Amino acid sequence: MKILILEDEPLAAKRIESLVKSLEPTAEILGKLESVRSAVKWLNEHPQPDVILMDIQLADGLSFEIFQQADVSAPIIFTTAYDEYAIRAFKVNSVDYLLKPVEKDELEAALEKLKAQKGATSQTQIGKVLDALLSQKTDWKTRFLLKAGARFDIVETGDVAYLYAEDKVVFLVTKEQKKYYVDETLDELEQKLNPALFFRINRKYLAQLPSIERIEPHFNGRLKIKLRYRDDDDIYVSREKAEVFKKWLDM
Repeated sequence: MKILILEDEPLAAKRIESLVKSLEPTAEILGKLESVRSAVKWLNEHPQPDVILMDIQLADGLSFEIFQQADVSAPIIFTTAYDEYAIRAFKVNSVDYLLKPVEKDELEAALEKLKAQKGATSQTQIGKVLDALLSQKTDWKTRFLLKAGARFDIVETGDVAYLYAEDKVVFLVTKEQKKYYVDETLDELEQKLNPALFFRINRKYLAQLPSIERIEPHFNGRLKIKLRYRDDDDIYVSREKAEVFKKWLDM
């Protein structure tokens, strides 16, 4: 088994490596990386490992950013000190989600789960991931209070077409083509909006289903998206998210 470890705390990385070696003596640790940047570089230059043990909070940001910048088809076992990211973990290739300090029996169970899933098709796994995601009971955001000149407007989430980031500023566009500044990041908003209705198309766009006007196959397994009320010809769903996106559309 070839394993990549993403962990920004040296002692934690050493402990995880020790646990892996005790459970899988023949396992090969391909690397221990501490940042999003180094992980993206490694994944773009090497074949996929058999599994990635991935801390969520890395030295330069959240590990979810990796999926926006590199193709990640390897299964993931997340490790973190926080449980608030569990919902997002289900959206990618997650096998399990372990809270720190990682216990040996929990890691063993996760590795056994990985082995058991080896024969499953990717489409089956995607279905399980989405079913797990949508079974989470969460109080999703229902409205926005947004400044509009000298007044405030209340915008129901059902009236949102999409949100997008531009030069580190986030804007909300309604179905009536009204545009507002939002004082939150797309990462924060993705946590608050119902994933049955909103999809993070890429690192720039978070769209509600009715705003998706057209979907076209594109080079290298990607999908090209046309959003209503948006004249941007360069909106793509990455290859690793394409199947999840299609499953989400077909729910």
